Formats: sequence, C-alpha cells, structure tokens
Amino acid sequence: MSVEEVLQGFYSNLPFYRSGGVTVTGGEPLMQMDFLTELFRDLKRHGVHTCIDTSGIMFNPHNETFMSRLDEVLSLTDLVLLDIKHMDDERHKALTGHSNQRILDFARYLDKKQVPVWLRHVIVPGITFYREYLQRLGRFMATLSNVKALDVLPYHSMGRSKYESMGYDYPLKDTKEPSKEDAEAARNVILSAYKKAKKAPG
Repeated sequence: MSVEEVLQGFYSNLPFYRSGGVTVTGGEPLMQMDFLTELFRDLKRHGVHTCIDTSGIMFNPHNETFMSRLDEVLSLTDLVLLDIKHMDDERHKALTGHSNQRILDFARYLDKKQVPVWLRHVIVPGITFYREYLQRLGRFMATLSNVKALDVLPYHSMGRSKYESMGYDYPLKDTKEPSKEDAEAARNVILSAYKKAKKAPG
C-alpha cells in the first residue's frame, strides 16, 4: 500500500477514534524508513500520536546515511515499543541468530535522543525465564531515563500451527506456556533489580 492509501483509511475513520494514535509494526518497520518518514510527517501535521514497534536490530551507528534517516524518523516519533528478547549476548545469538548489541545500543541511543520507550520482554521457560537474566534487564533499564513502561509477556505457542503447516519442526514444542502469574512475578524481579540499581551510589 502507498502512504496515501494508508492515510485515507485512517483519516476516513478519524471521527470514531477517541484517543490513541498510529503504531507501525511488522516485520521490521525500520526497514522502510522512507515510507515511515512520509507517513509520520503527515500524521504529525494532524496532531496524531505516532509509535514504532521495533526489534531495534536495524540500528547501525556506523552508517551515516542510515543514522540521518533514523534521526528524521525519530524527530516525528512519539513512542518506541522496543522488544528485548534476551540480555545475555550468547544466548541471544542462539535464540535469534544475532547479537543483542545493536538492540541495546539502540535503546541507549533513544535515551540520548530522549525518545520515550516502552520495553517489552517475553519470558520463555528454559530460555529467558531465569532470575539472573531478569535482574540483568532491570539493571539495564536503570541506566536509561526514557523508559515509560515495561511489559512482561508469557510465551505462547500460537506459532506452532504455522510451523507445522509449512512442514517445519517447531523448536519450542516441548516448552510449557507460562501463566500470567509467572509473567507478573518476572516483572516484579525486573522492577526490584531496577529499583535497587537506581538507589545504588554512583
């Protein structure tokens, strides 16, 4: 769809929206920054709240062209929803095939730019659902000044049917789904580490 088509659908329903705004997700929205810039520029002219839902994996501070385009998008962005999948770099590589350094550096860059961030973390038994990793996330949060909220979500197996329909083995088929209570307990561990780090001298 073109920007014009997206905006036509949004603005035609504008009278029905009481609050909120527009969130772009994916895939990875930062792979389409020209589209994002044009979209957000028009939305901001109309006073609409703008939000990017991203993994942060595209962040590349060594690419001047990318950073210039990113800064333009961020100047039009009211909120970033940032997924942090794992705080341990090696385990992050095993989980996603990529290092977590770009993601954490992106979080730091958003802090530098003072772009509000809503962090999200999925707890997966046997992978991320460990006190050590949750505490590390809390301590990392404490280094940022722009975090507005934290979502801790329980892993679910809704993707299993998609894997099976394509003939792929589902890698988490034996993984138990955590409860909402588990997610709340994990969130409390993160926040406890966050508060403790904030109170620490220096």
